[in-house]
Amino acid sequence: MDMKKRIHLELRNRTPSDVKELVLDNCRSNEGKIEGLTDEFEELEFLSTINVGLTSVAHLPKLNKLKKLELSDNRISGGLEVLAAKCPNLTHLNLSGNKIKDLSTIGPLKELGTLKSLDLFNCEVTNLNEYRDNVFKLLPQLTYLDGYDKDDKEAPDSDAEVYAEGLDDDDDDEDDVDEEEDDEDAAPGDDEEEEGEEDEEENEEEEEEDVSGEVRVNQICTLMIQNNSK
Repeated sequence: MDMKKRIHLELRNRTPSDVKELVLDNCRSNEGKIEGLTDEFEELEFLSTINVGLTSVAHLPKLNKLKKLELSDNRISGGLEVLAAKCPNLTHLNLSGNKIKDLSTIGPLKELGTLKSLDLFNCEVTNLNEYRDNVFKLLPQLTYLDGYDKDDKEAPDSDAEVYAEGLDDDDDDEDDVDEEEDDEDAAPGDDEEEEGEEDEEENEEEEEEDVSGEVRVNQICTLMIQNNSK
């Protein structure tokens, strides 16, 4: 499927201005260029074009609110200077698996003052001596390179954390519901036990009355026998 058709499909009867996330992975680009994407996607915050055969980002429209851009597994080798003009608020950029060979190619990214995370996995540039130190010097605004900061501390997976917190909240809610159900289930049982205990007490009282009655009858019979004997 080509990129234009994929964009139309992903709209799902929405207008471009309603879209905040757009995933176009594994579709076909036209001559290695982005097509079908316009500046009408003014609210777009996340764009993913993994493995679509891109060789250039020159046709990327103006996307002022774009924060995360996935460009991995393409054939991009340069032309990154357009990103500062087209996506001025970009914070995360993934260029893994592209044809980036030297530091000068990523030099223009220093104009992206908001860029905090950059991924260059499986690019030839990662084989250069002191690659990490030099990238952090070249792009001082970066916090994470290939998932780690300057001190080799791994970047937190914010999405996973939010998801985990959501699960914890759901579990707590379920526990509360279970406790309420247990209380409701326990109430009838308690009533039944109390009723059973009352029935047992009544039966014991009746048995005691029966026994006492029998004793009295026996006593009367004994007296009558004794009187007759006299």
